[in-house]
Amino acid sequence: MTMKKMLPVWIIFLAVSGLTGCATKSYVDKQVDKVLVSGIGLVRTQMEGSISDLQKSVAEVKEEVGTAKSDVKELKEAVAEQKNLISEAIARAQEAGKAKGKLLYEAVISEEAVSFGSHQSKISEDAKAAIDNFADMLIKENKNVYLEIQGHTDSIGSAKYNLKLGQDRAEAVRRYLHEKYDIPLHRMSAFSYGETKPVAPNDAETNRAKNRRVAIMVME
Repeated sequence: MTMKKMLPVWIIFLAVSGLTGCATKSYVDKQVDKVLVSGIGLVRTQMEGSISDLQKSVAEVKEEVGTAKSDVKELKEAVAEQKNLISEAIARAQEAGKAKGKLLYEAVISEEAVSFGSHQSKISEDAKAAIDNFADMLIKENKNVYLEIQGHTDSIGSAKYNLKLGQDRAEAVRRYLHEKYDIPLHRMSAFSYGETKPVAPNDAETNRAKNRRVAIMVME
């Protein structure tokens, strides 16, 4: 009698124990899944961050390369333009038959003494006075000479910009000598060296003023 009454209790206990075991395994599996998902998410986030940083670095390198290519292209264009200007000046001298290559003397008009104005090619009044003194001396000598007018700048600005600025200043002096003193254009050439032939380091304003100049080479 006692055994019969106790049997159902054991069965119920075993059944409950079985259910508890199943519930525990399911809970553990869920926790493991959560950890795995969390770990995978963390790794993915870290990888995405690394990829983003790498893409940013690649973009920066591409930008630097592009800038370098642009600078090289600009320099090549400036050199080519300078060569063309020199060739044209030599051609004008040869056609006129005046330049024999012997330098008599050189007259220099620099911003150290007279001002062209910052980044300007217009001839100022004091610059005109310096050119007038040169022209008066030239007329008194009354020699059959050829003038090579060279424009020079400091290193502020790009090479291409300075090449053009030097050319504009040299052309302004050539035009002034022709219009005021009737010196034939075919006996004068004007071209620019830009920033390539400094007479002083470009490390201070006083030195840069020396480099901003127009040199007139008097040749026979």
